[in-house]
Amino acid sequence: MSNRAVLEVIALDAEDAVAAQSGGADRLELVTDMASDGLTPTRETFARIRAAVDIPLRVMLRRANGFGAGGPGDVDALVRVAGEMRAEGAEEFVLGFLDEAGNADLVTVERLMAELEGCRWTFHRAIDRAVDRDALRKHLADMPGLDTYLTAGSAAGVDDGLPTLLAEAARRGEPGYEAQILVGGGLRLDHLPALRSGGVDAFHIGGAARPGGWSAGVEAGAVRGWREALDA
Repeated sequence: MSNRAVLEVIALDAEDAVAAQSGGADRLELVTDMASDGLTPTRETFARIRAAVDIPLRVMLRRANGFGAGGPGDVDALVRVAGEMRAEGAEEFVLGFLDEAGNADLVTVERLMAELEGCRWTFHRAIDRAVDRDALRKHLADMPGLDTYLTAGSAAGVDDGLPTLLAEAARRGEPGYEAQILVGGGLRLDHLPALRSGGVDAFHIGGAARPGGWSAGVEAGAVRGWREALDA
């Protein structure tokens, strides 16, 4: 059984996707508008990226900045978008919403699950803003298709969240802790030794794949540097 770590890279367009795959990415997270921390891309963008690469794609389901789903009309629109993406061929997704109290918004998640039956998905960094991470995990434990948490361990990033990430990795397999931890959010190469030693085996990069900044594209060489570090 391979112990190769998963490397997921944010892609905004087909050029990003091709560069990321060339550099050794295992999976892509598809978003638009990084000024809003990543929103749902268009169907056309998904189709172009799907045609350009053959690695798995996870499509962000998020219509506005923040971690609330909005009002009933916003949730209806999000469900429609999810259906449109599925019709276009999307099979994997990224989502995550909190209610006003900072708990998992189970109503919204369950509505989306009805649309995404049979799909695998990531609960994204909303977990880092939750009032109680452990409770959130346990509330979501039986959600079909949930196989990954994207987290930095803290809203402030991996520097602050490292102890939490290691503690959660040590609980892998317990109720609420079955899903894979995908570490992202201020992740640097110097974090990798501690995380790998602690059993973390999935990593997510965005800006680190773009030495020229978000206005520039993904560079295959930058992704390859992460691939080589993870494989060392």
